[in-house]
Amino acid sequence: MKIEEAFTALCASLGNDRVFANAGKTDPYNSDKTTNRSGKCDILIIPESADEVAAALEICGRFDIPVTPRGAGTGVTGGAIPVCGGAVLSLEKLNRIIEIDTDNMTATVEPGVKTGELQRKVLEHGLLYPPDPASLEDCSIGGNVAESAGGMRAVKYGTTKDYILGCEFVTPDGIVMRYGGKYVKNATGYNLAGILIGSEGTLAVITKLIVRLVPAPRETRDILFSFDSLEKAVEGVSLISRSRVIPTAIEFMEEDALAFVAKYNAASIPLSDAKAHLLVQIDGNYADELDRMESTIVQSIGKTASSHMTACSPDERSLLWSVRRGIRNAIEKESPVFLAEDCVVPRSAIPAFVAEVKTYLRAQKIRSVIFGHAGDGNVHINALRDTLTDDEWAQTVPAIKKGIYSIALRHEGTITGEHGIGCIRKDYMGLAYSPDEIALMKRIKLAFDPKGILNPGKVL
Repeated sequence: MKIEEAFTALCASLGNDRVFANAGKTDPYNSDKTTNRSGKCDILIIPESADEVAAALEICGRFDIPVTPRGAGTGVTGGAIPVCGGAVLSLEKLNRIIEIDTDNMTATVEPGVKTGELQRKVLEHGLLYPPDPASLEDCSIGGNVAESAGGMRAVKYGTTKDYILGCEFVTPDGIVMRYGGKYVKNATGYNLAGILIGSEGTLAVITKLIVRLVPAPRETRDILFSFDSLEKAVEGVSLISRSRVIPTAIEFMEEDALAFVAKYNAASIPLSDAKAHLLVQIDGNYADELDRMESTIVQSIGKTASSHMTACSPDERSLLWSVRRGIRNAIEKESPVFLAEDCVVPRSAIPAFVAEVKTYLRAQKIRSVIFGHAGDGNVHINALRDTLTDDEWAQTVPAIKKGIYSIALRHEGTITGEHGIGCIRKDYMGLAYSPDEIALMKRIKLAFDPKGILNPGKVL
């Protein structure tokens, strides 16, 4: 009955073109990119302003209706899945780039703006928004903030959390609040934006963001290294770090990942006979500067790499990155159901961590594909279901997850670097945090959301 009352109130406040309850409209919002997971919402709300978000949250709070905020639905940990029913609040129509301020090097955007679109628009002004998750053409900036997304260029530029200067957000009881601004320094009270970044929509709904931009480099170059073993490839990361050159990105891909891309994406794989690749990107303002950086990197890992090639033209660079960005789609085609983990460890621990995970999964008779952001220690571990039945897979996954996370923690890492907790990892938070630490997080949640209506069933 409360659902019906809430739906009536929402329609009266927002209009019938913003609120839906028919399955044909709501069904696409019951899942995200998480494999083999879905929920079922009763109401879909698509607001077009912060005031409409506020009205929707106030009404849902009044009737104790759970609300699942949703960006572009590209998450892989179930953050946008309505596991407790209720309403999905989609921010897809809050998608304006409000301002690009070249004097202060900031952009003011709504959360539904696609990350790739923002990058292209600011580049027209000679500026760069560095965070670049693999799904940048599909994911939204609001979702990136909610998940504290990373990306390829984190080695040099950092991640999403490093570029948020301010935000407008709506609390679960429908109050619009603001924090920060176009200024770089801010020591005025608690860092509310910092608390919201990575909170996965469990504390408030972000409706506007002020992001920091940097001058776009004039020159970018990519170097692909091939190796005769995965171990040598990840050891190469440490050698690059010791060379005192800071690349923009260092990505690694093992043999199976390369084979899957070649099999399903019809991509031409450069240096295709390798057991592993390192893709290193460098940038700067002058060609001779990049020449020196490239020479140093090549010399630093020349003894471990089998061969290398340099891509300078847009077409050459696009080819190299199409392989890296196409891995997940290729894995989905090889095994539509798979376990996607993104543990993070100190960079120096990558070789030992990867070796131990591969050994562990082989012992479990599970085929795996490993790739990731080697420059910042973020390792993507993909365990394939292959021919296991649904029941066999369901029985296998919990033990595998715990095993992978335990290995990461032994190597002084943690269970996720950029994909978040969502609903599929919440039962493992106790591996990473003590009961007292989790209790503190729960008190923060209670302070923001005393009724517990916002994205229930996630994180904690």
